Amino acid sequence: MSTPASPEPLVITDALLVTQDAHRRVVRADVRVERGRFTHVGPHVPREGAASIDGHRFALVPGFVNTHGHVAMTPLRGIADDRDLAGFLETLFAVDAHRTEADVEVGARAGIAEMLLGGTTSFLDLYYFEDAVARATESLGIRGFLGWAVLDAEFTTQKGKPLDNAAAFIARWKGSALVSPLVAPQGVYVCGEATWMGAKELARREGTLCHFHLSETRKEVHEHHAKTGDRPADWLEKIGFFGPGMVAAHAVWLTGHEIDVLGRHRLGIAHCASSNLKLASGGVAPIVELRAAGAVVGLGTDSVASNNSLSMLREMHLAGLVQKNHRWDAAALSAQELLDLATVHGAQMLGRGDELGSIEVGKRADFSLVRLDHPTLVPARPEAIVSHLAYSASEEAIDSVFVNGVPVVRDRKLVRGDWNRIRSDVEGAADALWAARPGPK
Repeated sequence: MSTPASPEPLVITDALLVTQDAHRRVVRADVRVERGRFTHVGPHVPREGAASIDGHRFALVPGFVNTHGHVAMTPLRGIADDRDLAGFLETLFAVDAHRTEADVEVGARAGIAEMLLGGTTSFLDLYYFEDAVARATESLGIRGFLGWAVLDAEFTTQKGKPLDNAAAFIARWKGSALVSPLVAPQGVYVCGEATWMGAKELARREGTLCHFHLSETRKEVHEHHAKTGDRPADWLEKIGFFGPGMVAAHAVWLTGHEIDVLGRHRLGIAHCASSNLKLASGGVAPIVELRAAGAVVGLGTDSVASNNSLSMLREMHLAGLVQKNHRWDAAALSAQELLDLATVHGAQMLGRGDELGSIEVGKRADFSLVRLDHPTLVPARPEAIVSHLAYSASEEAIDSVFVNGVPVVRDRKLVRGDWNRIRSDVEGAADALWAARPGPK
């Protein structure tokens, strides 16, 4: 496992800083980066011994934090479109049986490339063969919070016990500079009480996050209620599962009581608006109520098999429109709140609010340079930049991306990977997987 070399000091001058600090300041200023962190933010920062970038044409924006996905599923984009969740999963489970660690790594590299080119610098993942995802993460230079999927023995195709596999994965990667390994129980439909509590204990013992799917569909909720007499969130509280460092994906089908439960435990909630809408789950996640109850909400893309994009810009745009329309309230989830979900609140969910999510002295230098002359950011006014990011900006406006102060995208090209090779590899992996899908080819 590699540790990135400390880059030379860097100064970016006269950029439009979208700081996302406590006051949400947008200012024309300079930044200086040393040893992967912002050391100066403001006018006339010291330039001695530093490389310099003229930032006048750019907005300097914190890197986006994607709080739920399955990045290695990139070869499966479009493989099960226009089907409800049951039909979608039927196809995915059939194809998954043919996946190998090699094609998981190929898929992860393609998905990570897509995220980096879209300004995402941190992502939370739930899958298997996560060592392959970890290698892709380190190779391309993104920050990965990688959850090994655990489930009951009768449901798994993993060799050995999933909880033991998760523990071994955490042990292998917990010293990495870019990979934060964690445990990820799949959901109530394949995890019994012993698996849930074993996952909680593993996370507590190793000091990791615990990430899981929760109340994504009405069918999931009703079937669990019929089986246990409780809805999923109520049941997980009853068995004593909830605690610090937990992130639930989806959280669509909740009662008012369950919202209070999740808020009281300060759970992280990954809101996946695009995926929920495309799979026609029939509900709109109660994001406004969850935030009011005390839950910390971020945005997740889910996988490209269900979204079909890893764009956090698109996720902000859609999440805002859905809440406004659903609540008949144009002020619901304002542009500033949407950018918060994609940056500072996502960082808080990952337990890294003190290091990520904003442009402030002492924080990790994870950021993008966004072209102010791009058509989707005109007029390039300080008072409009947050609105543009939330509602109109295109990935094509993102010129460069830095993680730990190290460039990973420059001039819209990957620095640490060859896109043509990545694309060729993923097309080859897709050939075999698409041939395995059930039904008419």
